[in-house]
Amino acid sequence: MSDSSAMRVLAIDPAIRNTGFAVIEGDAYQQRALAYDVITIPQRLPQSRALAAVRTGIANQIEKWEPDVVAVEGIIFVQSHRTAISMGAARAATLIAAADRGLPIYEYAPRKVKLAVVGKGSADKAQVAFMVRALLGLSETPLRTRPMLSPLRWRIFTPPTRSKRKRSSERKSNKQP
Repeated sequence: MSDSSAMRVLAIDPAIRNTGFAVIEGDAYQQRALAYDVITIPQRLPQSRALAAVRTGIANQIEKWEPDVVAVEGIIFVQSHRTAISMGAARAATLIAAADRGLPIYEYAPRKVKLAVVGKGSADKAQVAFMVRALLGLSETPLRTRPMLSPLRWRIFTPPTRSKRKRSSERKSNKQP
């Protein structure tokens, strides 16, 4: 999309071992997925190195895709304190990667995103997968749904405003000979 109102969002579902991300571009009426994947960190790495790898992985995606904003899953209720601490650390690694580059960061509660995308805050994974696939025109549903579909659904929910930042590709094309 070359429209100047188009916005590029890096949406992230943080986790220490499997951080999902999606790069979505569009406006309030039309979006398309440019990329989506999972940053997988081997179990053999200690937590501190895994967090550094998550931060580096997100920083690499920011450098590659030059998003206007970052959308991150908000804090959710979990039964285990250990899980909560681990998730919080992974969120921090992703937030730091985005903050280091001065990107605006939006945080969304998963229930609110499901409500906006599916019309039901308690929608199951299959319902979310179907709607994300339909809204973004994906030819297939990603197999590893949680880490990839969570970020894909955020673009549909993220406010459609364009940042004043220019990507390096735009800066290069605007230079005078």
